Amino acid sequence: MVPPASQLSAAGVRVGILVAAWNRQVTEALLKGAMEELLKRGGDENEILVEWVPGAFELPFGAKLMAQMTDVDAIICLGCVIRGETPHFDYVCQAATEGILRVGLEMEVPVIFGVLTVDTLEQALARAGGKYGNKGTEAAVAALHMASLARRLSRFDEP
Repeated sequence: MVPPASQLSAAGVRVGILVAAWNRQVTEALLKGAMEELLKRGGDENEILVEWVPGAFELPFGAKLMAQMTDVDAIICLGCVIRGETPHFDYVCQAATEGILRVGLEMEVPVIFGVLTVDTLEQALARAGGKYGNKGTEAAVAALHMASLARRLSRFDEP
């Protein structure tokens, strides 16, 4: 049975966090929310690896590198794509979404989608510690849920 979110612990959980540098004001706030949540739940700063990539488009490749080269229990991808006047928004959002999903399935490590896709900076800030909470915090909780699930299921594979 999956423990309620209030009972999830980060103790002993190794978490990788990839953060897009584009829209840094927003992504730093998402990172702050994720870090605070992991530490509040007993996480160890030495067990949390934070790396930066240029933008949301680069998150999938960064996640793949992190999954290949480290021994993390979950990866959180944090980014923010704000709609502009061209279709660029659609391409970046689609690539980030599909890429992050693919990495998790191929690498067999939970890869959490913490990318805001919004119309305005105000909407992003409202979701990065503003009136709608912090999606970085929610991504950290999702990472703990999935790491917990993976650990529970792996016990059934042991002789």
